[in-house]
Amino acid sequence: MKVVFRSDASLKIGSGHVMRCLTLADALKAKNAECHFICREHPGHLLDLIRNKGFNVHSLSVNGFSSTQDSIGLQATYAGWLGATQAQDAAKCSEILAQMAPDWLVVDHYALDVEWEASLRKNFSRLLVIDDLANRRHECDMLVDHNLGHTKSDYAGLVNANCDLLIGTQYALLRPEFARLRALSLSRRRTSQFRHILITMGGVDQFNATGAILEALTSCSLPRECTISVIMGLKAPFLTDVIGLAAQMPWLTKVHSNVADMGERMAVADLVIGAAGSTSWERCCLGVPTIMVVLADNQVSGACALRQSGGVVLIEHADKILEQLPHAMRSLSVDGALKKMSDIASQIVDGLGAQRVIRNMSFDND
Repeated sequence: MKVVFRSDASLKIGSGHVMRCLTLADALKAKNAECHFICREHPGHLLDLIRNKGFNVHSLSVNGFSSTQDSIGLQATYAGWLGATQAQDAAKCSEILAQMAPDWLVVDHYALDVEWEASLRKNFSRLLVIDDLANRRHECDMLVDHNLGHTKSDYAGLVNANCDLLIGTQYALLRPEFARLRALSLSRRRTSQFRHILITMGGVDQFNATGAILEALTSCSLPRECTISVIMGLKAPFLTDVIGLAAQMPWLTKVHSNVADMGERMAVADLVIGAAGSTSWERCCLGVPTIMVVLADNQVSGACALRQSGGVVLIEHADKILEQLPHAMRSLSVDGALKKMSDIASQIVDGLGAQRVIRNMSFDND
């Protein structure tokens, strides 16, 4: 079976869309599926990473396109993320897809909708859309939305009648390491001590939320033996600044780039201060207590639902970090607070979402 993914990463988009597609591609590859990617060469793209994981990538060039649409609302906001019009992107993709005739086309891109999907229908057998906005129309065979709080009713009038809707956190696309580490991580969550704190604000961290977090932590009461780990991407624009700031921290603070063992690092952390978005589900699976920071408008819905569940403490905007982080740390230092949060979060995601999606794609040959 042949599967083609259309998704992008960039300094503006971030890495989450491509990373969850890679998770699904890895799981499909384990079922002997042949997987390819189509990605545009935005600044901050992940084409090399995809190739290094053994997948063929068809690259689309960026020619200085910027959206001039007169439309308003979310879709106008995301239109500029594509680097082309939907018609232009579809034309290039059609040339590639015509040669492969995939069984499934998987698209994960906020700038693409029914216009793009319908124009490519002749080039594939079935279409899977990965979405978490529920803000635009789709014409697809299957749609996956793993946002907490979303239901099938959120897509009423937005998808065709025969679309198979897979909605809910049970479909969160996590790498298998998180399910493997789940029991170990949960078994160590019995204290409310901050012995090791992990900071991870995404591969890009365009606005240097990491720097603000380190600054805010200097006004918090942490044990002398506490250690802090910071994870950033090699292309993060403030990486050098953060390395300099880490060297001045009162506690041992190390900065790591492009790590390959994020699951293990989360599992041994007592607390994660992390960005909202797809990594939220990784932390839930491991039951890691989290102070979560919203970095983009599209993260607000899921982040607020997580806060309401009790699974995270939420900072609703990066510019509130200096003000709100010390208070958040104090709220979690209360005896039993970390354990309670861990118990709630671990019930939200179990790490088996990719396998559930594959079964619905009829790839499970076991």
